[in-house]
Amino acid sequence: MRIDKYLWSTRYFKTRNMGTEACKKGHVRINDQIAKPSREVYPMDKIILRKNQINYQFTVLDTPKSRVGAKLLDLYRKDTTPKEAFEHTELLQYSKDYYRKNGMGRPTKKDRREIDDYLESPTGSNESEE
Repeated sequence: MRIDKYLWSTRYFKTRNMGTEACKKGHVRINDQIAKPSREVYPMDKIILRKNQINYQFTVLDTPKSRVGAKLLDLYRKDTTPKEAFEHTELLQYSKDYYRKNGMGRPTKKDRREIDDYLESPTGSNESEE
């Protein structure tokens, strides 16, 4: 079975075209080699998939005939993704929420002044040297 079809049938991507695009961008590796969309997948292949800033790691156990339900996924793959990958994503989410809530828009005058103060160097080397 092709890798793009396998990723679609095991519900890593919503459409097969999304799986193809991920392969073309180099986000899919089979046994530590970058995979093209037409690369065949066999049982016991180790796949690394980069999606949403997470490196998913799993081993192919079997190839399904068509797209499978979420409850049956463990028959076709063994997930070996470390928990640290998901914890890193949570930390990124918290750091984004700290500064500005979603939909708050452009920086305020106060925010702009703080940005300018941060960008200015304490020695004044940003000014033209004449």
